[in-house]
Amino acid sequence: MDFISIRIITGDVARLVEFYERATGAQATWANEDFAELNTAGATLAIGSTRTVPLFAPGSARPADNHSVITEFLVDDVDSTYNNLTSFVTDFVTKPTTMPWGNRSLLFRDPDGNLVNFFTPVTPEAIEKFAR
Repeated sequence: MDFISIRIITGDVARLVEFYERATGAQATWANEDFAELNTAGATLAIGSTRTVPLFAPGSARPADNHSVITEFLVDDVDSTYNNLTSFVTDFVTKPTTMPWGNRSLLFRDPDGNLVNFFTPVTPEAIEKFAR
């Protein structure tokens, strides 16, 4: 089994896609106005409209209601990335901080309130773990 993507359901696909394009530098591929994907080397971030939810099961997902998942992106330099994000991210949870497990992490919220973690491995063990 391969983990392929995570999907965020939103009431405003265009707004969220624009946010993640700016934050990640990735260009979205649009299937239609209700669904887009941002592909990275490791996985895909899919963004779907609330209009897609009934295709799976009515009421099975609600936009802007995530309180348990953090979407994480490996970046080359989290401190530099933080400086770039300050021009448009309005809700930083933590500024770049070195975590006990060896990653320097930056936590913020997207426009729907979903938690996003950009991180850079900084200890030898973490660097080895995420070597590409």
